[in-house]
Order: sequence, then structure tokens, then C-alpha cells
Amino acid sequence: MAVKPYYTYDQCDHALCNAHHLRELERAFDQDDQRWAGEMQKLLITINQSVDATGGSLSPEKGKRFRQQYRRILTRGDIESPPPDEQQRNGKRGRLKRTKARSLLERLRQFEDDVLRFMVVVEVPFTNNLGENDIRMTKVQQKISGCFRSMEGTETFCLIRGYLSTCRKQKVSASEALRALYDGELPGFFRMGSE
Repeated sequence: MAVKPYYTYDQCDHALCNAHHLRELERAFDQDDQRWAGEMQKLLITINQSVDATGGSLSPEKGKRFRQQYRRILTRGDIESPPPDEQQRNGKRGRLKRTKARSLLERLRQFEDDVLRFMVVVEVPFTNNLGENDIRMTKVQQKISGCFRSMEGTETFCLIRGYLSTCRKQKVSASEALRALYDGELPGFFRMGSE
């Protein structure tokens, strides 16, 4: 799902989480019987597998073919899930209500580049689940305590969580990471960049 406030940061390119799209497409296919959603789900999975097989990004030709498939599926979606009929407005102002499937279809069309950025930029992952996992504990801490009591406490919490998260991604267990820290050492992957 595209979070509009993120788009106020215009100094960078954005990428949307396709794990979220896969869940929304699954819902549209299962609950709303939208065949286009099932096709789009399969296409996104296929593109991700192709990206993984190439080691990071697709050739321009292959990327172009996938984009064409993507757009054809959205066009079929327009038939299955048409926009609201403007003649049903009955004096109402503003945007007419859309079904969840239609809203998803419009979002996938509007943010096509951000949905497919993982296919052309090596550093962009298919999903942002790792990023969400990293902030989840901060949100849990806020929920339990209501807030952080000081900026110093907030910074310390984030420093420790960031260290443990980085270690976990480098296959170093939390207990090993903390043991190394208390012994005044750092895991080996920290030293590799400084050599």
C-alpha cells in the first residue's frame, strides 16, 4: 500500500512493498473473484524469481516484456473491476467510492514504477519486510510504555536494536552479538569494511 506522506520526500525514488501487494491481490482473487488479481500475483512472483535468478536486476528487454504483461493484466482488470459510474453521482461531490479491488488496481497503475523498481535496481528488494521488522520493536516499546522518557533513552534503544538487527542479518545470533559487545569486540563482518 502506498503511504502518501512518504511521497512528500521527493529527494529519493520510492519502492513499494510487494509482500503487501501479494496479500491484497490474494484477497481480491479469493473474496472478490477478480481473475486479474490472481494473474498479477503470479506475474509479480515470476518477476521476483527472475530477478533472483539473475542476481539482482533484469535486462532492459526482459524488463520491458514484464512491464507489457503487467499493463495487459491491469487493462483486463479494468473490465472485471470498472471504475464507478459517474452518472450515479446524484449531486455528491468528490471522489466516488471504489471497491477494494478497484482501488488496488488504480494504485498498481499509478505507482507502476515504484511497484516494479525491484526489477531494475539491484539494491531494491521485492519486499520491505526486513525494514518493517526493524521498526516493529520500536513501535511495541512505544505501545507498552506510551513513549520514550528521554532522547538519550530513545537513542540507546535504537542503537542496541540496530546493532542486533544488523548482526541477525549477518547470521550472528543475538547472544553471540551481545557477548562480543560485552567483551569489547565486534563481530567479524564489522571489521571487514575497515580493512
